Amino acid sequence: MFDAAIVAIGDELVLGQTVDTNTAWVCQRLASRGIMAKLHLTVPDDRAMIRDAFAQGARTAPWVIVTGGLGPTEDDLTRFAFADALGVELAEDPQAMAHLQTWYAGRGKTMPQTNLVQAMLPAGTTVLPNPVGTAVGMQGSLGGSRVFVMPGVPRELHAIFEESVQPLIDAATAGHFLLTRKINTFGLGESTVAGVLGDLMRRDANPTIGTTVSGGVVSIRLRAETEDRAQAEAMLDDAEAAVRERMGAFVFGVDSELLQEAAVRLLGDKSITVATAESCTGGKVAAALTDVAGSSAVYPGGWVTYANEQKAANLGVDAALIEAEGAVSHAVACAMAEGARREAGVDLAISTTGIAGPSGGTDTKPVGTVWFGLADVGGSRAWHAHLRGNRTMVRDRARMIALQIVRFAALGDDPAGIEWLSEAVPEGV
Repeated sequence: MFDAAIVAIGDELVLGQTVDTNTAWVCQRLASRGIMAKLHLTVPDDRAMIRDAFAQGARTAPWVIVTGGLGPTEDDLTRFAFADALGVELAEDPQAMAHLQTWYAGRGKTMPQTNLVQAMLPAGTTVLPNPVGTAVGMQGSLGGSRVFVMPGVPRELHAIFEESVQPLIDAATAGHFLLTRKINTFGLGESTVAGVLGDLMRRDANPTIGTTVSGGVVSIRLRAETEDRAQAEAMLDDAEAAVRERMGAFVFGVDSELLQEAAVRLLGDKSITVATAESCTGGKVAAALTDVAGSSAVYPGGWVTYANEQKAANLGVDAALIEAEGAVSHAVACAMAEGARREAGVDLAISTTGIAGPSGGTDTKPVGTVWFGLADVGGSRAWHAHLRGNRTMVRDRARMIALQIVRFAALGDDPAGIEWLSEAVPEGV
């Protein structure tokens, strides 16, 4: 069996004062060796609750990873709770004591009496050496499950895990591979993506395919499990090909690739240059593009024309057009993109003009209304979206849409397929 349970301990975690990055890190390390964390528990500094968490972890999985609560202070109760769960007493461990003495002597310091508790381990457990701190880890057996207890300080956890726990996991999981891949998409909601993938998301399939959402990006997760690494890689390749066939241009990258990185890569591959003309996004599209190393080859620059006067002065947008149609309009979005393309001498130009809020909306143009203009050799087009959320959320989502419009244009696909966009001018505008 290749399952694990993870227990994270600390009042600061359950109160939301500290984000538990340790569990995510451990899960990633376990998954890379084919071990699935079937249970995550977060418990406060309460001896009885920690004891019960040990027991629940051992009932759930053959591997139990526990982090936190091994310091020298009164609220560090993990070693006591582990002993309670095992039904044993704490005893001074010679290896742990020698580690403490060496640690302080090597720094020319006297060991505080409070640190002596860190040499106390539940009887029958053994030390997991800590090469970077005073709190050694410990390992033992509870109800047939292997239990590893380590400090909550990330640097110390990582060092102990990699030095002492990882080799044991590697030995136990030799010949078993669980590989994952993430296909990133933007422009369709999660429910739409699920509908497009359809039968590919069968839970009894191998690889399994699922979805997660973050910042508007719908990531399609692939997971292959087999006894041969090359076979697992081939299974992921086949699954990715099937996903790409159905999702088309909405797929922009794999694993950690960002949308702006994908846009710059595509523009470079096709030798296409782009300029930006931004109003409501205030330079966010330009910033995203220039965050990518080498973007100067495809992005010479752009304009932030927040005031109407700047739209006219820098992009040549007719002041009479702005007066007649309004700055947030199909016509002005097109004119901004045309001006940016003309002034920068590029192949494509993208524009954004909208009402990010919290004020400024009207019945016909509510807060969250954003127009996107695109100009290329064939002329200009514009699409509008009604984006929800606060000011930051509206502007960030508009940035992402603008980047995806650029990708679609470079691929020769119709950006109107992006779920939030409409090319039709709303009635009454």
